[in-house]
Amino acid sequence: MLTVPQNLPENVQAVRRRIAAAAERCGRSVDRVTLLAVSKGQPAGAIETAARCGLADFGESYLQEALPKIRALSPLGLTWHFIGPVQANKTRSIAETFAWVHSVDRPRVAERLAAQRPFHAAPLQVCIQVNIAGEHSKSGVAPEELDALVSVVRALPRLRLRGLMCLPPQESGLAEQQRWFAATRGLLERLNSGGADLDTLSMGMSSDLEAAIAEGSTMVRIGTAIFGARA
Repeated sequence: MLTVPQNLPENVQAVRRRIAAAAERCGRSVDRVTLLAVSKGQPAGAIETAARCGLADFGESYLQEALPKIRALSPLGLTWHFIGPVQANKTRSIAETFAWVHSVDRPRVAERLAAQRPFHAAPLQVCIQVNIAGEHSKSGVAPEELDALVSVVRALPRLRLRGLMCLPPQESGLAEQQRWFAATRGLLERLNSGGADLDTLSMGMSSDLEAAIAEGSTMVRIGTAIFGARA
């Protein structure tokens, strides 16, 4: 049975201090970095505790696990982000339930999300996931195919393209971590120079948030540092 970590409030404060320190080191405003709590694998009670600590954005990767938690916590008015690989046969529930999808990586997924987003809801906020290191084990569009996918997504109704997401290889050194985030930032800057008007870089997790913030991340996805390691 999953339990709520007793030190969760202290963990949230520690992560906020890390984000603030990282932003200060590179001359950025901490207000420009959103803390997205990755709550996959966590019980509703842990998410509620995190919300009581002031967190409002939560990321889930597994639809069947996420839906009952979202329903149970609906009175809290949280913002839910889908951050896992999107299966084409799951797009309707994702489009109907989540405010953000960070992991759009192919036209078919984008087209289904747009077609299935309810008209009474605000446009679905989306990021395109880039496989920045070309890893076969990870989802994401190849950098050389990014422009074509951006054109598709921007043309779809009911979607608003906000930016890029990456999940780079695990690196131990700050410089090695930063190079992948810098490459992703470079892609976004190139797209914006062509008129894309993107404002979101979903980059950085518990082990590398400092490197991501140094390279312009506007949203860090933090699970372990808040909720502890999953069993």
